Amino acid sequence: MEPASEPSEAVGTSAVPTWLIILLVGAPTLIILLIMSGVLGVIGSGSLIRFPQILVANTPTGGDMGAHVLLPQVLKDVLLPSGRLFGWSGAWYAGFPALYFYFPIPALLTVLLDVFIPYGVAFKLVAIVGLVALPVATYVFLRLLAFSRPVAGLAALTGSMFVFMESFSIFGANIKSTLAGEFSFSWSFALSIVYLGIVARDTRLGRRFTLLAGIILALTAMTHIVTTMIVVVVSVSLLFRRNGPRTVVSSWILGFAISAFWALPLGIRVFQGMTTDMGWSPVANIVGDTNPGSPLPGEFIPILVLGVIGMVWTMLRRDDVMVLAWLTLLPLAGYFILPKIGITALYNARLLPYWYFGVYVFAGIALGLAVLEISRRVPLRRTVLIGTSLGVGFIVLTATMLSVHDVPGWVKWNFEGYEGKADYHEYQALMETVDTLPPGRIMWEANSDMNKYGTPMALMLFPYWSEGHPSMEGLFFESSLTTPFHFLNASEVSERPSNPVRGLDYRGFNMDRGVAHLAVYDVAYYVSFTEKGASEARLAGLVEIGVASPWTIFALPDSDLVDVATMRPAVWDGGGDFLDPSLEWYDDVDHLDNWLVETGPEEWLRVESVEDRLTTVSPYAGTGVVTDIVQEDDRISFTTTAIGVPHLVKESYFPNWKVEGAEGPYRAAPSLMVVVPTEEHVVLEFRNTSAENLGMALTLLAFTGLAAYAYRRRKLRSSGVDA
Repeated sequence: MEPASEPSEAVGTSAVPTWLIILLVGAPTLIILLIMSGVLGVIGSGSLIRFPQILVANTPTGGDMGAHVLLPQVLKDVLLPSGRLFGWSGAWYAGFPALYFYFPIPALLTVLLDVFIPYGVAFKLVAIVGLVALPVATYVFLRLLAFSRPVAGLAALTGSMFVFMESFSIFGANIKSTLAGEFSFSWSFALSIVYLGIVARDTRLGRRFTLLAGIILALTAMTHIVTTMIVVVVSVSLLFRRNGPRTVVSSWILGFAISAFWALPLGIRVFQGMTTDMGWSPVANIVGDTNPGSPLPGEFIPILVLGVIGMVWTMLRRDDVMVLAWLTLLPLAGYFILPKIGITALYNARLLPYWYFGVYVFAGIALGLAVLEISRRVPLRRTVLIGTSLGVGFIVLTATMLSVHDVPGWVKWNFEGYEGKADYHEYQALMETVDTLPPGRIMWEANSDMNKYGTPMALMLFPYWSEGHPSMEGLFFESSLTTPFHFLNASEVSERPSNPVRGLDYRGFNMDRGVAHLAVYDVAYYVSFTEKGASEARLAGLVEIGVASPWTIFALPDSDLVDVATMRPAVWDGGGDFLDPSLEWYDDVDHLDNWLVETGPEEWLRVESVEDRLTTVSPYAGTGVVTDIVQEDDRISFTTTAIGVPHLVKESYFPNWKVEGAEGPYRAAPSLMVVVPTEEHVVLEFRNTSAENLGMALTLLAFTGLAAYAYRRRKLRSSGVDA
């Protein structure tokens, strides 16, 4: 028995009123919107109705979200004025590739909305879009799988209740994860299920090619890469249908081509090793609510029972649920498989949202099919169908809302902003004090107690509040080669560091080592938070230049953005990734002036162990003088008297840096650049390479093809030919 070729209504339900479907899909949409707006509090808390914080023009905070607010500002103030959607920013990590390894669409929409409404409001509205869109996206998905309107409506209502799960807060797609900073994941999650629905319908109907699937896949990719990988793998299951290969593969090709201007450079740079592997510790839990979560948390068990019923029932009916089944089960399998095969770059728990969502949707399908069966067996079928659907929907919504405890408080915490915190005056005083200082990079003492200001990452916003004062720590850990070295530094100058990069040899609090390491990155200031941090800074001889209690600001010893070599650099010739020898080099604080580089001129010493660079030391005669150093986000220039002598430029390495007036740049330990001047005046610029140019050419080709395709279809239709 073949499934229906188009979404069909069950017998006796063809007259299902549109208002019922609008209500079934609109009710969860409205509830999600009200909760995410900050209007709804916790039942019984005494503050059930509140002013919507989403409309308050403040600076949202909470978890990673409290630092994410910088990225659209970088796009607005740095990238777009230079004609770029992604490029270089000096705001974090001694420079990092902004929006190369993160997702441009939410940031771009925030900037566009900021033209008309306050920045903070624009940011918050963009942050909730994916959640608010999920009920409609789920309904569209079910209709594309050929389910009737009542079943699709109840499945959309039930499926969207997944966002209220409170047993996890970082995996993605639920409210807690979104508030923790994973709002781009929520966007992509909603888009990804629409994409799967389109290709499932197209393969079922034998359609060879539709533009919409490729466009939606491109949008999915440009809002999150993890979701894209998952749905592409799931869509492989459709290749075995008639016309499946042509339909599915064409959507992959078109989706990649549209997004190639961004996706191709991303892929090439990842392949080149331009990211940091955080070595995320995989989640190994199976059952229960143990932090950070499991595939079978307590709140999920009742839904799982209904979901299994729905899965078995639809398969017995031979409904078109193969893609939904794969979407549900493959991520669960991946959760267990990834740690077994040693993949740590992809956090295995990121797969679980699709498992949860799929089960919720199957549970909703079971409820919808049950409602249809009941209505078929009684008089007044239409009335019973409407009444039963409303009753079931009400029960699902009520049961879900009664189980919600943390979410409204999280919304309030995030959306009342930094400005709404009791200790905001302390935070504001620090930012105002720093703003009076000469420009310079800032290293600050990490401490989870800073969460009282909105997030432990609150000081990542130094460059947001004060121009010319980059923070050494930022978000997007994987985006920068400097990340592991920064966290080694943080462990040396913090009483309670986070130490998030696994596998590093953290030496613990040691201000002398920290000061030596911070000079490598030309850091100008150290901001202590604890008494120990301040006292250790004084013992190390740092000069106190400001106080904004509980913080103390110290000036670090003078350093320069560009250093002239005193000894000939050594070129690593020991094979493997350059990170490991760089870490070994960085650990030897007594010989940081013996530079180690990944590549270099033939006359430089080649070494197969880091210690070998000390056995044959070739000093340079005399010293050079570097003047007129000018640093911008995408340009560094200086004048030197030491032509022919290597210079260390203390900006994070990336292949897009090109130099004029010198040879190089060569990647140098720890994560910086060495150039060899051939002229007095040297200029480094962050430019497009073949990766960016080829990506833009592919995207231009894709849009040219789309325009030609649309023109041809229009011409055929105007001539009366079926296009």
